[in-house]
Amino acid sequence: MLPRVLGPGESGGVAAGSVAGAQVEGGALIGPGAGDNAGAALGLGMVPGDVAVSIGTSGVVSAIAAAQTADGTGMVTGFADATGAYLPLACTLNASRVLDAARRVLGVDHAGLSRLALQAPAGSDGLVLVPYLEGERTPNRPDATGTLHGLRLGNTTPAHVARAHVEGMLCGLADGLDALRDLGVAVDRLVLIGGGAQSEAVRRIAPQVFGMPVTVPEPGEYVADGAARQAAWVLSGEASAPRWTTSSATVYEAEGEPVVREQYAAVRDLV
Repeated sequence: MLPRVLGPGESGGVAAGSVAGAQVEGGALIGPGAGDNAGAALGLGMVPGDVAVSIGTSGVVSAIAAAQTADGTGMVTGFADATGAYLPLACTLNASRVLDAARRVLGVDHAGLSRLALQAPAGSDGLVLVPYLEGERTPNRPDATGTLHGLRLGNTTPAHVARAHVEGMLCGLADGLDALRDLGVAVDRLVLIGGGAQSEAVRRIAPQVFGMPVTVPEPGEYVADGAARQAAWVLSGEASAPRWTTSSATVYEAEGEPVVREQYAAVRDLV
């Protein structure tokens, strides 16, 4: 027999205190649970049209979609979200550690990296980083390495190198966003989260690379928030998840800079 699959707000019964923990009087309700990205989407209160760009150890571009997706290329993986809808996502191997690598190369802290990157022009005067520093899984290139293209005397400055790292990392995520769009997923609002979202350079360069504004909420444990919201849903017995007020957020806007994606696309597949 297979175990019963719970609905998103459904209880699976009560776990005895000996199972739930000695301090839980009368036991505890069993809830359905959720994966980390589904939990974050629930914690952020995402709805169809919202896309989260999470810049952590890996990079994740995930969306709420009403219809199931199927991608034969492998760029987008189809998951369920925590509300009964769908959570198509693309995941890159190289994200915030690209910024760490740039910081080590340049001998600066993260604030210093941002200051340098914002001193260089969009496109870094032709300097392009393909950031496959640990291989890559989206696209599937496990043996690839990171490469700098377009070195010239005029762009061999710390500022250009810093900006090329930020732009290269964001271009990899932008490719994931394009893959979602290619499957018909609506992209109306971008929410930037994760440790890398605390970089001022990432916040200001992201709308130039993505070609649309990005919303950056206050730092928070959104996966845990989603788990708490789901637990409240199970406890309430309501038909839909309880209303959830997220923290304040800042919207970053800038003119799109197509040259960044164009330069990246020209060299990405040479690796």
